[in-house]
Amino acid sequence: MHKAAQALILFICIALACTVISCRQKSTGGSAEKKLIVVASLFPLYDFARNIGKEKAEVVLLLPPGVEPHSYEPSTGDILKMHEADIFLFTGEAMEPWIGDIRKEIRGEKPLIVDTGRGIRMTGGHADSEGDDHDHGRQDPHIWLDFSNAEKMVDTILDGFVRADPSNKESYMQNAEAYTQRLQELDKQYSGSLASCKKRILIHGGHFAFGYLARRYNLQYLSAYQGFAPNAEPTPRNLIELVKKLRESKLQYLFYEELIVPRVAETIAQETGAGLLKLNGAHNVTKEELAQGVTFISLMEQNLENLRKGLECQGR
Repeated sequence: MHKAAQALILFICIALACTVISCRQKSTGGSAEKKLIVVASLFPLYDFARNIGKEKAEVVLLLPPGVEPHSYEPSTGDILKMHEADIFLFTGEAMEPWIGDIRKEIRGEKPLIVDTGRGIRMTGGHADSEGDDHDHGRQDPHIWLDFSNAEKMVDTILDGFVRADPSNKESYMQNAEAYTQRLQELDKQYSGSLASCKKRILIHGGHFAFGYLARRYNLQYLSAYQGFAPNAEPTPRNLIELVKKLRESKLQYLFYEELIVPRVAETIAQETGAGLLKLNGAHNVTKEELAQGVTFISLMEQNLENLRKGLECQGR
């Protein structure tokens, strides 16, 4: 009887173990292979990481959908997400000034903290087509809007994936190469389309976010806000200058940004009679856009359509 009881207990233990393993396999799509857990601070990094990891990684966007990133501060729950991740991706201290405190909180081998802006030269202030650069004391953190920078960021993220999960190196490298080719194609689309524009000045009723894009495609760029964060207030002098430039250039449109009520852009539009077109910096997306599966490249393609319209570009 004693041996029979032992055998019964052993059978139950084995059955329970098999049930647990089976549930784990179902939760990972029928495979017991552990996915790489990646937390990304901003939407571009989130989308880059999804394209590199694909089915081998679970990528989480740290920034809540719809939240403007410049004023964001991580919550306790956000910090917990970082602790549980294998990799944490951020853009740089100019974009995420809170990263220094986070690094003090996180100790040990996990997560691997990856500065995706590593090796990319950041510029400061306003720039025009002649390359004038008026530094207002800060660096422009919107580096992903120059697609050659986006390629470098993909390479840096790839390096982090390989360091954290060398067993899947070949898969990550193939995925990264394919995505880099898509970024290069996007860059060619922008170069070809924007080379034929009648207008070469981009007037933006938001904060200074598109300096890298303007430099890349030889556009003059003026924004309502002198600083890089949208909580800065535009000066009356700056608004007068934008109205004057719109009229002198005979522009039919000016641009506004995502996730922020475009009061300044609307004021300028009412003063000049110009129309409004959205230019998406892709810092973050809405809940609806995230659910619809919007991508960095699809947002940039929408931008190109609006730039073509606003700058009166010819052909395709």
